[in-house]
Amino acid sequence: MDSGPRSRGRFLVLEGIDGCGKTTQLSALAEWLPGSGLMPEGAALLLTREPGGTPLGHALRELLLHSGGDQAPCSTAELLLYAADRAQHVATTITPALERGDWVLSDRFAGSTAAYQGYGRGLPLDLIAQLETIATGGLQPDLTVWLALPLQRALERRSARAADRIEAAGERFLARVASGFQTLAEECRWCTIAADQPPQAVTQALQQALHQAAGRWQSLATARPAGSTGAGR
Repeated sequence: MDSGPRSRGRFLVLEGIDGCGKTTQLSALAEWLPGSGLMPEGAALLLTREPGGTPLGHALRELLLHSGGDQAPCSTAELLLYAADRAQHVATTITPALERGDWVLSDRFAGSTAAYQGYGRGLPLDLIAQLETIATGGLQPDLTVWLALPLQRALERRSARAADRIEAAGERFLARVASGFQTLAEECRWCTIAADQPPQAVTQALQQALHQAAGRWQSLATARPAGSTGAGR
C-alpha cells in the first residue's frame, strides 16, 4: 500500500434541468468510477447533492423546495438560502473530502443557481457571482457536465411526478432556465452530453468524458511549471 500523501481529489458536477436524467447517471457513475482506474488507490468517492448535502442543507432543502403560500421565500431570500447551503456544503463536506484526496460527485453546484435564480428568476448575474465567490471560497469543479435535454422532453419525463416549488414556477420559467443552462455551458466550456439518448448511451458518453478529462489533468500535472495554476473543466 502507498503510504505517501495522496494528491488533492477531483470535484465532478452534473448539471441540467429536472428530468434530464441526473439521478440515473449519478448512480451509474458512482458504481463505475471506483473501479474505473481513474481514481488513485485508496481514494474514496463521495456522492452528494445541492441543496441538501449536509444536515443544515437538508433543512434548507425543505424550505427551498417544499414551502408554499406565505411561507415560501421571495426570490432574493431563495438566492441567499442557496448560498447558505453551498457555503456549508463546501466548508464541511466538499473541501475536507478533496483535501483527503477523495473524489466528490455532486448533483448540482453553482451553475444551477445561475440558471434558476439568474436566468430563471431574473436576479442579477453579477450578484450571484459575488455570492458564489463568498460561498465557495473560489472552489470550482474540475469537471462540470451539462446533460442537455429539450424542455418538452424534460416535461414529459416529469409529468408523472409531483412538481416541487421550483418546478411549479411554470413552463416559461423553466424555458428561461433551460436557455440559461445552454448559455452557461457555452460560456464556461462545460462538457455537454445529449441526454435524449438511451440511458446507457449517456452513461457511455459520461465515461468517455471522464477518461478524456483525466488525460487532460495528467497532462497538466506533468507539463505545468512550478507555481502556475489552472482551473479544471
